[in-house]
Amino acid sequence: MIITLKKNAPQEEVDRLHRLFEERGVQVHLIQGVDFNVFGLVGDTAHLDERDIKANVWVENVQRVSAPYKLANRMFHPEDTIVSVGGIPVGGNEKIVIIGGPCSVEGREQICRIGREVADCGADMIRGGAYKPRTSPYSFQGLGYEGLLDMAEARKETGLPIVSEIMSADKIDEFEETVDLVQIGARNMQNFDLLKAVGHMTKPVLLKRGMSATIEDWIMSAEYIMAAGNPNVIFCERGIRTFEKYTRNTMDLAVIPILKERTHLPVIIDPSHATGDWKLIEPMALAAIAAGADGLIIEVHDMPEQAWSDGAQSLKPEKFAQLIEKARLVAKAVGRDL
Repeated sequence: MIITLKKNAPQEEVDRLHRLFEERGVQVHLIQGVDFNVFGLVGDTAHLDERDIKANVWVENVQRVSAPYKLANRMFHPEDTIVSVGGIPVGGNEKIVIIGGPCSVEGREQICRIGREVADCGADMIRGGAYKPRTSPYSFQGLGYEGLLDMAEARKETGLPIVSEIMSADKIDEFEETVDLVQIGARNMQNFDLLKAVGHMTKPVLLKRGMSATIEDWIMSAEYIMAAGNPNVIFCERGIRTFEKYTRNTMDLAVIPILKERTHLPVIIDPSHATGDWKLIEPMALAAIAAGADGLIIEVHDMPEQAWSDGAQSLKPEKFAQLIEKARLVAKAVGRDL
């Protein structure tokens, strides 16, 4: 239920209503704006009579939310959420963020070297996988905690926040200690125990779309994280599985305006996993910016032919730099900065 108070409602009335709703057994989330105050009530609101609430002279409107997601709903939170990642704002009308780095951390020297390269190209954050979910059990599975420490060293050398994927709830302390943006991968998008666990973290979460997930499935996964107490969620489209064989996955750019209409959370795009082909990354990245994406996450490797994973979908640093220059032009055309 969404309750909008009239402009200039006295603070004592706002506080009184807050206490009243809590006493009725629902979760109360207050959004305070310059010209309005909005109560978002989550839980069993069936016993709350809209007529009684509207009888209050300071209540402007009462609206029930029919969608199954509440906290992520734009009705609940009309203004865009801006998520801070190591001091870098993501979302709203802020600059478009660029995240670059290798699929896998292959050692301290490698991630620091590539980290410096993507920083020199203009990236805002460094990505790298320390724990790797792989289709084959015989493929490289990542360096684990050692890889996270290597990434922390790359952050120290470049000053850029780091992004890495968590695989299980027992690694929460490691990620809370070392990582600036915690990624939930496609295969774990509906791992509800993990979602609830990262919901208790203080670090923001990058939530990738599951390979066969609908948009509502995806938003509901964000709702799990937010309901557990962490409001700092960023959506990441990485392509979905279809019958098409010419690309690794099918990139769904329509999710950008859809998510921005229905939710208040930032949206970034991963054209590397979506296409699986380095030659397709640039055009899809530029299209994503034109469609309104708040950022890009791109795999970059200076020796992709020797990469331990996903070399075929990695840009070399010089190609990454060219992409960023073109992206700046597209961003400017749609009224954004990069």
